[in-house]
Amino acid sequence: MYNRRLFLRNFLTAPALLSMACRSAWRSGRQLFKISLSEESLRRSLLAGQVDHLDLPRIAKELSIHAVEYGGEFFAGRAQDRGYLENMRKQCQDFSVKSLLIRCDGEGRLGEPDALLRKGAVEGHYKWVQAAQRLGCQAICVHAESDGSFLEQQQRVADGLRQLCDYAEDYKINVLVENRNGPSANAGWLIGVIKMVDHLRIGTLPDFGNFQLAADEWYDRYVGVAELMPFAGAVSAQTGEFDARGNDIRTDYLRMVRVVVAAGYRGHIGINYRGPREIWGIQATKTLLERVRTTLMAEADSSQGRHSLT
Repeated sequence: MYNRRLFLRNFLTAPALLSMACRSAWRSGRQLFKISLSEESLRRSLLAGQVDHLDLPRIAKELSIHAVEYGGEFFAGRAQDRGYLENMRKQCQDFSVKSLLIRCDGEGRLGEPDALLRKGAVEGHYKWVQAAQRLGCQAICVHAESDGSFLEQQQRVADGLRQLCDYAEDYKINVLVENRNGPSANAGWLIGVIKMVDHLRIGTLPDFGNFQLAADEWYDRYVGVAELMPFAGAVSAQTGEFDARGNDIRTDYLRMVRVVVAAGYRGHIGINYRGPREIWGIQATKTLLERVRTTLMAEADSSQGRHSLT
């Protein structure tokens, strides 16, 4: 059973864990995390036909980003078109860009109350597991949605996810659940689902912004991300508006990335810009993440220097 009191005690020790993580990266010369580009950041341009799905690797390369996360809706019905997928894979190879995951939408709710409808939703995700493998991805990202009581929704979503994970196991693809406005915005609820699934292929994709429980009710985003990080297979850095200093107006990125790094995460943090000026917003988010990373590494450098003098 999830122990919130134990979590909060561990959360208070995060600064010490962060310091250890930074010093470890400092000694090895590694970066604390890498940066990827979510295709959702180009949503307006893609839907307007100004950008083609196959352009994603090139755009990422031009922005000095070396990993991408796909949006399933932008495949335009070609998720099972092997020639199309091979073309995308070749684009990534040509531009030295890595494929990380595919976000899946529109395939039905994995927690449908009716078992047959739930099974249909699970099977609707099969093609994305196959596509992910063909593109060289590590995972697909899905949503946890259902009806019923708190516990009923957990049980139904967990059943659907377990079925999907059993299928994904044969393809060596992980199934990540992203917190989304609604029940999954409650990190405690989502953790309960993950534990019920109890599968090596299940994990979370913490998003910095999706913690709206109801119209005027929000889950604490810093606590929520910290709670989801032990299960994280990817991380989404959602941005929308920036102040004059280049900081996101809704999330304290230095504080949030401290939480991510303190959890021991060393993978990609994906740029997920939601504003109108897409290329500008992607660049602004990348600059912000790089600045935070530099700050954390500089702190580790300073700490290491003080250590050597004692």
